[in-house]
Amino acid sequence: MKAEKAVIDVASIRLKLGINQQQFWARLGVTQSGGSRYENGRNMPRPVQELVRLVYVENIDIKKIKREDMEVIEYLRTAKPTVLKELKKEAKAAAKK
Repeated sequence: MKAEKAVIDVASIRLKLGINQQQFWARLGVTQSGGSRYENGRNMPRPVQELVRLVYVENIDIKKIKREDMEVIEYLRTAKPTVLKELKKEAKAAAKK
């Protein structure tokens, strides 16, 4: 049996941030009316769920992500996992400074 993924309560996140639906959903490229439907129980497509997770849970500015960045990460993940692990460790240390 598949493990269920945690459901993200987008309305709760939005209310905690103190922003309206237009502001919240615009950051993801979703219309306010579409976002309203998701907040009211309509099934949210997996790509939208992932965008919500990246932007509002992981606090990633998706406007700064480039395709080439993702290609480099995927290359490191598959071909040079130890290098990726070390880079992650260094990045965490640098972020704490």
